[in-house]
Amino acid sequence: MKFAKKYETYMKGMEEELPGVGLKRLKKMLKKCRAELGSHQQSSSSSSDAGGVRCLGHCSVCDGSFFPSLLNEMSAVIGCFNKKAKKLLELHLASGFKKYAMWFTNKGHKSHGQLIQQGKDLVTYAIINAVAMRKILKKYDKIHYSKQGQEFKAQAQSLHIEILQSPWLCELMAFYMNLRRSKNNEVAMELFGDCSLTFDDDQPTLSCNLFDSMRVDISLMCSICLDTMFDPVSLSCGHIFCYLCCCSAASVTIVDGLKSADQKSKCPLCRQVGVFPNAAHLDELNMLISYSCPEFWEKRMQMERVERVRLAKEHWESQCRAFLGI
Repeated sequence: MKFAKKYETYMKGMEEELPGVGLKRLKKMLKKCRAELGSHQQSSSSSSDAGGVRCLGHCSVCDGSFFPSLLNEMSAVIGCFNKKAKKLLELHLASGFKKYAMWFTNKGHKSHGQLIQQGKDLVTYAIINAVAMRKILKKYDKIHYSKQGQEFKAQAQSLHIEILQSPWLCELMAFYMNLRRSKNNEVAMELFGDCSLTFDDDQPTLSCNLFDSMRVDISLMCSICLDTMFDPVSLSCGHIFCYLCCCSAASVTIVDGLKSADQKSKCPLCRQVGVFPNAAHLDELNMLISYSCPEFWEKRMQMERVERVRLAKEHWESQCRAFLGI
């Protein structure tokens, strides 16, 4: 079965209607574009390129129909995914009265199995839409002999509408694996076929396979301390680091936290400004790493505790000196 048919079947088979990529409509748009460019090439007596149809700049697709449509669809997909992922994770991590209140507002208690399935469904929804977006952009470039599709993908990443860059995808994969592990009550990390956590060359990687055409590999190594992430947080640009590493990069103390970071502070990787104040803690990923490598976790926790006490002490001593005018 071709991917377009598989994608259409998947989207129609969902229990609720969710936004997706209009593959059929976009393909028709590209087909019309190819026909128009073909007729233009045949009527052009000065054309010396017989190797294929070239975009000559007079195509309605290139003039603004294709990319704005795809942009709106990508924005709708990632908006829906992030909203549902946050809601599911809040339900799982909530405790006490808050948890019962959330169960009530979500029309009843969700069983362990239902939470697992809902998490897996959301991961599948994210990845299959990412595959659809990449395939249609690849087809665009093939028809137009261009790199505009790849350039659009890069633009989508800068606009934070590339769903594979969403930190909530990483958090959902960890959530799914945590629930499976707790259900089976196993100490060893289980490989699920579609989601796994590996430690090749001591580099932890969270992976997910789908449809044999897409493999998502998310490195869990902090690019600041070059070690496995500890107490991971995601900046608003989507990049993930250790919490203490983020505080250091943002030049803030652990007492004040990342919300006090200057809006001009830049992400250490993409150099985007204003990404620290809205950073989110990835609690599910935090639990997954602690279960998967307990020896590392215990050692790192002791080191972090000593470092946090030292930093807090330095902070309050500087505050006292400032207050006393020393």
